[in-house]
Amino acid sequence: MREILGRRRRLLSKRGDGTPELIGAALTYATEWQWPVLPGVAADPQGAGRCGCPDPECTVPGAHPFDPGLLAATTDGRMVRWWWGNRPTAPIVMATGGKAPCAVSLPALPAARALEALDRMGMRLGPVVASPARWAILVKPYSMEQLGELLYAKDFVPGSLRFHSEGGYLALPPSETGQGEIRWERAPLPGSASPWVPDVEAVVDAVVEALTRTGVSAPEF
Repeated sequence: MREILGRRRRLLSKRGDGTPELIGAALTYATEWQWPVLPGVAADPQGAGRCGCPDPECTVPGAHPFDPGLLAATTDGRMVRWWWGNRPTAPIVMATGGKAPCAVSLPALPAARALEALDRMGMRLGPVVASPARWAILVKPYSMEQLGELLYAKDFVPGSLRFHSEGGYLALPPSETGQGEIRWERAPLPGSASPWVPDVEAVVDAVVEALTRTGVSAPEF
């Protein structure tokens, strides 16, 4: 029990100034859960909602890799300490797929309604990452071929669904990005192993059914 509580404190701890302890969370993801991570490009301090990268029209401000690039994502605790020791406020970006979970995301409002419907259906979900704009349901790693077959078999799939698979990325809590705070809508349960996540087929089937049943129209963004 002491070990489990210690992990939870490291994941959710805050510094004395109230700022989330990013390095503690990054180390939990990388060294305990074996999720490869790297620091994201920070939001532009000179402009609210803007990214620190050179793209003036960046669609995920502060929530993506830039320098280093995505291929640098690692589970090496020494590298994680060095990165966040030099960039203590950098967002935590996970490279999806491979050792880490993949994700299915959709806009925040229909996501909230879909989760309520999934709860009523008795659907078991793992962690859910929330930003002000989008929520992402973590799932087991899947291939693009597997995803293609899954989507092809469906009559309708909301165009607003996004799929974060091998070669993709996702900002993790407690990062602060140009779009706002990244938080857990459904937090991982503390434990000695990487959090449980469902299969992508189960999540996509349930989300599409929930959106259809509730009449929720997920906007195309």
